[in-house]
Amino acid sequence: MRVLLVHNRYRFEGGEERSVELQAAALGRASVTHAVLERSSTELSRPAAALALLRGGRDEGDAVAATRDLDADVVHVHNMLPAFGPRSLAAVRETGAAVVLHLHNLRLFCAIGVAARGGGPCFRCHHRNTLPGLALNCRESVPEALVYATALARHQPAVFENVDRFVVPSEYSREQSALLGVPRDRIDVLPHYLPAEAFADRSRAGDGGYALVASRLAPEKGIDTAIRAATLADIPLRVAGEGPAAGKLVELANVIGGRVDFIGRQDRAGMERELAGAAMVVMPSRYHEFSPYSALEAMAAGVPVVASHLGGLPELIAPERCVPPNDEHALAARMRILWTDAERRTRDGEALLERARENHPEERYTRRLLDLYERVRSSRY
Repeated sequence: MRVLLVHNRYRFEGGEERSVELQAAALGRASVTHAVLERSSTELSRPAAALALLRGGRDEGDAVAATRDLDADVVHVHNMLPAFGPRSLAAVRETGAAVVLHLHNLRLFCAIGVAARGGGPCFRCHHRNTLPGLALNCRESVPEALVYATALARHQPAVFENVDRFVVPSEYSREQSALLGVPRDRIDVLPHYLPAEAFADRSRAGDGGYALVASRLAPEKGIDTAIRAATLADIPLRVAGEGPAAGKLVELANVIGGRVDFIGRQDRAGMERELAGAAMVVMPSRYHEFSPYSALEAMAAGVPVVASHLGGLPELIAPERCVPPNDEHALAARMRILWTDAERRTRDGEALLERARENHPEERYTRRLLDLYERVRSSRY
């Protein structure tokens, strides 16, 4: 078995980059011959990215060369836009390789990928109907909105034609992707995993000294709700991450007088330190996240998670740990319950640690991944 991983890194990196990193590590430990082909959106100007989107990709030649150099049986694509695109899917499939497309979001239909608008979920764009994204100017740039609406609708048939199997990380994401247009009978659920060293020996949340947000700083993440809730509950909050909403969030924290520290994006060691000192992790998303790594990594560290009751989060951490989105009072109440009861924090952290061990071990992930590869490889011959 030879596997090529393909990924277009985002301008603001996050969970998908972590997914590729962990997948490559799992393949290596399973002694599977593999290679990683990556591009970064930071390498492209806005006009060049727009042209690549309209064309359906620009680096299909590199994808074919990498596939042939490895003699890959399977090409596993994560984010393909804008550098690789549907043209790369078709080109590598013509070499005889099977194609797997990993869906971490709804970018096949949504111009901003997260399917959120106006403080809540938005599924106006579906199948090849991408006009709502243009009419609502979801990219906050009419030229960009026009490019995305055109490109997504134009190239969607080529995606479905040239992908053997789609992979999603949760049952929720399978159902929602199918509702919007992904062929249901070609979707496999493959939950994320964490390596053994990521799991704590026990929960230390009872000694935690702050609430923690670890996220891309974007409006759909609901971090403004976390700032308001932490202020209402009088709990110190640390915000780890970077993104386009950073300035507004700092301004909000200053205006309402909350005890909020913005600590920037953290590397792996930095995040481990932050989780080690946290009493809880807060995830107040206002969109349907598929299965965020920040929640899973908090679970593995034995840290309680309080999250919005949206998307794959109830499935990941259990519904009783979720609160209504955009409700700072409900979030503050749940945070306050944990903050004032160290023993409860420890119990909840231990329960989540055990849940992560049971549902997200590397061995199960690798077994299911290799089974998928065997099935798609067999279907090509």
